[in-house]
Amino acid sequence: MKPFLRLAAIAAIAGAMLATTAARAEKADRDKPVNLEADRVSVDDVKKVQIFEGNVQLVKGTLIIRAERIVVTQDDDGYQHGVATGTANVLPHFRQKREGQDEYIEGEGERIEHDAKTEKTEFFNRAWVKSGLDEVRGQFISYDGRSETYVVTSGSNGTRAKSGSGERVRAVIQPKNKDAAAAVATPASSAPARPAAANPPALKSEQNLSAPRQETAQ
Repeated sequence: MKPFLRLAAIAAIAGAMLATTAARAEKADRDKPVNLEADRVSVDDVKKVQIFEGNVQLVKGTLIIRAERIVVTQDDDGYQHGVATGTANVLPHFRQKREGQDEYIEGEGERIEHDAKTEKTEFFNRAWVKSGLDEVRGQFISYDGRSETYVVTSGSNGTRAKSGSGERVRAVIQPKNKDAAAAVATPASSAPARPAAANPPALKSEQNLSAPRQETAQ
């Protein structure tokens, strides 16, 4: 299946929006080691905390997180929890391959938290997530890789924004039937092209990120 989000409770106007998805994260990533690069690293072996600063890249299999700063803590079972933050102009970026497909889930937010034990990734403030041609935006997005669900809200930390704030959950969901999907991917050459000004503005990433660096096999 290719659906990214099936929006539930569309009638819940500007509040919380729940959605389900079949966009599974790559299962093989669970058993891969975490590799990190940074300009500066500080380590506290007693507290099991590592702080990476400056052009940080975290790689775990197909999962890649890029940020200005990542703090990694490890529990007694060896599971890592990472908190990534960026700058005012450059948000941390998350990318991971979908299970069994040549497609990726990617997203951004002012803060990204990834828990390797629960396989949950959370995006806080100016949050954006994309899979295939589908995109969703909100102030908070939680992606659960195990239950294959998304929770997207107009307010911070899973709450609804206050009435009148103007904050809304916004999504672009492409048609899932084959004919419509084909028309979106390859419009008929005979159809007259609309002037650029007539095209509605598409939701885009907060930043343009270059392709991930290829990791050298150890």
